[in-house]
This record gives sequence, C-alpha cells and structure tokens, in this order.
Amino acid sequence: MSGLTYDTGALVAAESNDRRMWAIHARAVIRSHVPTIPAGVLAQGWRGGPQPLLARLIEGCVVESLDESGARLVGGTLARAGTDDVIDASVVVGALRRGDSVVTSDRADIEHLAESVRRRVDVIGI
Repeated sequence: MSGLTYDTGALVAAESNDRRMWAIHARAVIRSHVPTIPAGVLAQGWRGGPQPLLARLIEGCVVESLDESGARLVGGTLARAGTDDVIDASVVVGALRRGDSVVTSDRADIEHLAESVRRRVDVIGI
C-alpha cells in the first residue's frame, strides 16, 4: 500500500463508523503510513462537533495546508479538467505529488481530475 489521502467521503465514512473505512485506516497505521487530509477536506467534513470518530481519525493523520504554489497547481488542474471543485482538485494534486492512493466516495471525479493532467491515481472506493 502506498500512502493515503482522504477525501471528504472518507471522513464522512469514518464519522459514520464505516467498518471498511476504519479497516483501511487501521491497515495504514499498522504499516506506519500516516494518511493525509487536505485542509479543505477537513473543512468540508467538520461540522463543529461533537464528532468523536472523526476527531479520532484526524489524530492519526497529517492535515495538509494549501499554499500559493499548491493553489496554482490546483487551479491549473481545474482548468484542464473543466471543473470547479477546488477540494477534489487539492486531493488529487497532493496525492499525485506524494504517490498516494485516494480514499474516496467520488471515484469518477477523482479519476477525471488525474486524467486531465495525464496522470493516474489509485482510488480506494468507500
């Protein structure tokens, strides 16, 4: 398993106590992989609490900020894809940079964004 990047669907699944999501996360932790959550994904998934399961998931992850150079890459990816979901594009750009698989409930959008920059991303559906 490569590293993992979680999208909002993964966070929602964790908070819903989805067994598959928690198994994926546990396997990553056992293998000493620290999953990444882009900051925008966290903003989409966090609703002000209490969200105890999501809080537990976040503790075992790195929350990745979006800086200027990342924002430019995300914008370019959106232009090539002809879409406007900044959060999904930030998931794809970061995952491609790290060589991560993406844990998502939105396989088609994630794959479309990667294909728009002539890349492929491994997707783990949740």
